[in-house]
Amino acid sequence: MTLSVGTGSLSALMVKLFENSTEAIFFFDRQGNTLAMNPAAEEIVGDDVLIQLYEGKDRALCGTCRGYTSETEPRTCLDCYFNMPESKDFASFQVYLETKSNGMVPYAASFHTVDSEHGTRVLMLRDLTPQFQTQEKLYQNKMMKHVIEAQENERKRLSRELHDSVAQELMSAVVELRVLKYMTNDEQLIKNMKQTEASMTRLLDDIRNLSVELRPATLDDFGLEAAFRSHFKRVEQSFGLVVEFVSDLPQKRYGSEKETVIYRVCQEAVLNALKYAQVDMVKVSLTEHDHTLRLTVEDDGIGFEKGSNPIGTGLGLYGMQERAELVGGSFGVLSNVGQGTKVFLQIPIGQEEE
Repeated sequence: MTLSVGTGSLSALMVKLFENSTEAIFFFDRQGNTLAMNPAAEEIVGDDVLIQLYEGKDRALCGTCRGYTSETEPRTCLDCYFNMPESKDFASFQVYLETKSNGMVPYAASFHTVDSEHGTRVLMLRDLTPQFQTQEKLYQNKMMKHVIEAQENERKRLSRELHDSVAQELMSAVVELRVLKYMTNDEQLIKNMKQTEASMTRLLDDIRNLSVELRPATLDDFGLEAAFRSHFKRVEQSFGLVVEFVSDLPQKRYGSEKETVIYRVCQEAVLNALKYAQVDMVKVSLTEHDHTLRLTVEDDGIGFEKGSNPIGTGLGLYGMQERAELVGGSFGVLSNVGQGTKVFLQIPIGQEEE
């Protein structure tokens, strides 16, 4: 179906397009002299170049052009699009312009003839900065995911190595030491053996705890609730910090990546409360509602003022924020001096995960 528009109406629409388009539009004659430009084009070029364009000077746009991308160079002025024969129009290419306000900016450009008889050509430019920023952010996110995944895999490998190799060898040594105590009557030697056994037992406990901290097997085998309960029990036994844990998760899994993010954020938040909040109890809540996993870690400690320099480096909060963004989640911290701190994390889950 063809839409019929009168010549006058079409001309009016073309004028509105020219004046209101966010794309920069330049009209040139066969010699490269400027015939017209729309307001978006005027916003790009500097004042000196703009004056030259208005005066119709030859190749005035060269004062702001920094080359186009060819098959051999990222930016080149060889075989300039202004010099190409009309039969070889630049239908689409990428060009760099030194703009008035934003420095050098990449544009998607098209340069073609609209009136062969008079040699009138049009150059249209669309700012590619948003697309480049999106691509860069996507690349950064992919790289960050690979880094975190590599970290977790290495943690898992080290955890299993400590548990299955180092801890087992140390346990065997402890057992042999216990046997040796019954093979002598030398009281001093027995005393030394007992001291060594106690030291090796403490070292064995430290290795087991380190193995679990690196990557708890319960997280991979049984999920978030089991991993949390095991972790909070160790925290209470080791540091005396009581964690009041509430969860209403159904018995299901949410994918390794999301479970890892929730576990690491909670682990870091509880550790921060332990180090800085000056409290002996922390509240942790883990719920699912409206296809969203919600985690909150709350304490009634000393808190801190936003924008100030809290104790610590602040890298923990930055890392939690990064992890949340990588799985499409949101992360936040509410805190005031003397009123405690609340850390919250929300991660969307698809129905297929349910």
